[in-house]
Amino acid sequence: MPAWTCANSSERGRPTAAARVDAALRHAAVKPALLAAALVPLALLLHGAVTNTLGANPAEALIRGTGDWTLRLLVLALAVTPLRQALSLPSLARLRRMLGLVAFFYALLHLLAYAWLDMGLVVADLVRDIGKRPFILVGTAALLLMLPLAATSFDRAIRALGARRWQALHRTVYAVAALALLHFFWMRAGKNDFAEVGVYAAIVAMLLGWRLVRALVVRARRRGAAGFVPVR
Repeated sequence: MPAWTCANSSERGRPTAAARVDAALRHAAVKPALLAAALVPLALLLHGAVTNTLGANPAEALIRGTGDWTLRLLVLALAVTPLRQALSLPSLARLRRMLGLVAFFYALLHLLAYAWLDMGLVVADLVRDIGKRPFILVGTAALLLMLPLAATSFDRAIRALGARRWQALHRTVYAVAALALLHFFWMRAGKNDFAEVGVYAAIVAMLLGWRLVRALVVRARRRGAAGFVPVR
């Protein structure tokens, strides 16, 4: 057998770089490592609060820090599907729900920090402030929309709801991202600081635009397949 035939066969049998990365993503340590990495910002915020190194207004730093990381983790969760398809890494999908749950955890901490450090946990003042300030109302609405998503982010919930209803419910994450972005925009509007808002808006627009284009392409293919009549 010619040498080039053997070399070709071994090349063909060798896994691609994407396949090797995908296999690595299936390792049992990946999820705990991702969770630990996602909690590092919280550890740094808490360390700053204990050591009094969060600046002149530590309460504001805690509130904004937890809010910023809620938005970042939401964006990462939305980015999983496009990255999975673009990079041929199907195992990325197993990390999406964890990112969503950690984003919800940060959102709860964001609300708790605001309710405690700004409102002193006085419910009447909290309710009044939510109704009075639109950006807080929008942020609260985003958190309420995240509640059913977090509550059904388990295999048992998928089986109970059925895959189609579960997917329909979890599409509300797009509304959550839009509301979180609006909340962030209104927060920064007071200081005329829109640079970071523009970055997040561009990323979210690209991720949602990718999904829209993909849905239109899939629909067009289905229509084409339905209209095709084989020649007999």
